[in-house]
Amino acid sequence: MAGNKDAVALKRRSILLGAPALAGGLALAGPSRAGVRTNAKIVIIGAGAAGLATASRLADRLEGASITLVDRRREHLYQPGYTLVAAGLKSADYTVSTTREFVARGVTLIEEAAAEIDPVGKTVTTDQGKRLPYDFLVVATGLELNYAAIEGMDVARIGQNGMGSVYAGPEQAEATWRAMSAYADKGGVAVFGRPPTEMKCAGAPLKYAFLTDDTLRRRGNRDKAELIYNAHVKTLFSVPIVAEKVRMLYADRGIRVTHDHVLRKIDLERRIATFRTPNGDSEQRYDFINVVPPMRAPAVVRNSPLPWQTGPWAADGWAEVNRHSLRHVRFPEVFCVGDVAGVPKGKTAASVKWQVPVAVDHLIAAIQQRESKESYNGYTSCPLITRVGRAMLVEFDYNDNLVPSFPGIIAPLEELWITWIMKEVGLKPTYLAMLRGRA
Repeated sequence: MAGNKDAVALKRRSILLGAPALAGGLALAGPSRAGVRTNAKIVIIGAGAAGLATASRLADRLEGASITLVDRRREHLYQPGYTLVAAGLKSADYTVSTTREFVARGVTLIEEAAAEIDPVGKTVTTDQGKRLPYDFLVVATGLELNYAAIEGMDVARIGQNGMGSVYAGPEQAEATWRAMSAYADKGGVAVFGRPPTEMKCAGAPLKYAFLTDDTLRRRGNRDKAELIYNAHVKTLFSVPIVAEKVRMLYADRGIRVTHDHVLRKIDLERRIATFRTPNGDSEQRYDFINVVPPMRAPAVVRNSPLPWQTGPWAADGWAEVNRHSLRHVRFPEVFCVGDVAGVPKGKTAASVKWQVPVAVDHLIAAIQQRESKESYNGYTSCPLITRVGRAMLVEFDYNDNLVPSFPGIIAPLEELWITWIMKEVGLKPTYLAMLRGRA
């Protein structure tokens, strides 16, 4: 068992250490595999990180397969960069590229949205009425930002009246920076928090409170500001040791924490946020607020037979998959990767990096009528920025164990410059390599 853990850590180290080389134009190509011959029809819904990476790996490992990627989005967005944009460190276009440049040779891209999934009839129907039969389906739709669940919220007004929201897109992240920067020039009350639902990159709301604090300090206005983080439960992060570290850092930096506060309403004119608490509604006046919306599976998944029927992931429509194989529990021809998968961890780009090879191997094993031994252990990574130039490399699994890639070199709960460099410089080239089936 120890040997296996060491091997996994070594693989992660080689990926992360290879990132600067990628920036210089080198590729992290794995060992070539003999192609598996098949005439299987494979449909992949979603051309985000998970869908593109899956298509690239399948194209590399299969010969003769029909691989179809379905997504109407023509832009590809590097979402891990949004926080850097909202910190004023990158421009919005840093996160924007095109979908087509990452579509592997031999993969057909249909620029339409998936409208219906029929896992019994093994077909996907697009919003233009195109019917796509499949032998295997990979659902990589990502998730939906449910801003409408917050009464009074208006996405068009992000960046106005002291309201920011990093998640909504590149332009909105840049608008959030303008609002936060204006706040940092004057001070006042800043409010942060996260939704009660599952969400992508649960560390991002914590990072943005840290970055706002740092911006205030750099401008000499920290003593004019009150920062409040409203946690949705009684802890700041799902991994206890990380939650305690963040609590200590917040206490050191004077960021006040309240618990069991969920944003349900916002008055954008009066700058008042209303939070649901165990004792009833609580109003909070703010000069700046970072709104993080509830998140759920997209409608095409929610309205299909794929979601969990009971349990904690049923209400928001997350796909019912085996947490280790990413294979659907009731429809064995279906695999779900990335944010849409109903598993306890894993809504980060780093999780996609480890989920996709597992799901692909299980899919190919099904084609070959064999069993795959690959298993996803819930690996999730969060470069938790604590100030400009410092971050903690938090890596953990389903059991909340810390699984550091650099044991003895990078302590996961220390604020380090090298971790910052990985986030600001190294991760994007590695991410782009992942889309192409490398890294």
